[in-house]
Amino acid sequence: MDIAVGIVAQRDDTRAQQLAATLIETLERVADREQTTVSVVVDDASAEAVDVPAVPVASMTDRDLVVSIGGDGTLLFVAREVDTTPILGINLGEVGFLNAVSPEDAPAVVTDLITEFRESGSFEGRELVRLEATGEDDWTLEPALNEIVVHGPRRGHGGGVTVETRVDGECYGESHADGVLVATPTGSTAYNLSEGGPLVHPTTDALIVTQMAAVESIPPLVVSPETDLTISVSDADTAYVISDGRNRRRLEPPTTITVSLAPDPVRLVGPKGSFVTSLEKLESS
Repeated sequence: MDIAVGIVAQRDDTRAQQLAATLIETLERVADREQTTVSVVVDDASAEAVDVPAVPVASMTDRDLVVSIGGDGTLLFVAREVDTTPILGINLGEVGFLNAVSPEDAPAVVTDLITEFRESGSFEGRELVRLEATGEDDWTLEPALNEIVVHGPRRGHGGGVTVETRVDGECYGESHADGVLVATPTGSTAYNLSEGGPLVHPTTDALIVTQMAAVESIPPLVVSPETDLTISVSDADTAYVISDGRNRRRLEPPTTITVSLAPDPVRLVGPKGSFVTSLEKLESS
């Protein structure tokens, strides 16, 4: 059975590129031992560091497995580009909520995954829900693994917007605020936490609604993923909706945004990390 693998190393990180080279050697040995074909490509930013074909990350959607080497930010980038392709995260960061595998364990984990795929034709893994924002004029922002943020012209004094949040059609809160965010359990440890939102265990079937510096603040709200969530903005010349801090769309208030589950989740494979241990790293970082 032929197996196609993509490797994405954190940009401008020598350690990540060296590990990519080590994994390529590991895959070559596995292919010889298992008498199978393992084709490997790397991201085009790593082309000069390793001697295998390089392609844009977005073209790795046809791979059987994509290995992300870096911090959670690298994995978020990879997830945006490869959509539902299975991802193995190798942690070079300090916390690593999404990347469960240490550099030292990476060759053994990759070897086991290739053997698993050769024997079964698939990978066991876990799915992480994503969110998408849609507008009244039928646009849809790219899916977010962490959070969707709606805010005014800018953060801070004089840059807010009036925000009304509705839950299943009922008004949960309306106030002048910097904005509001809706986070997945995966994203509860990211922007949501810095805005005073609750930590939610990654296996919890829920979403989190958190205001951002509201004049009349209300507590963060944990809701079912099937909840009808709408966010209306007004009293500002402009506003923005942002997916995972990267993909952004300018809004012209007054307008209403709907936040809901995206059709396709992210698929992670390999060992699961310890949520509690990662929290301890977060507190000490």
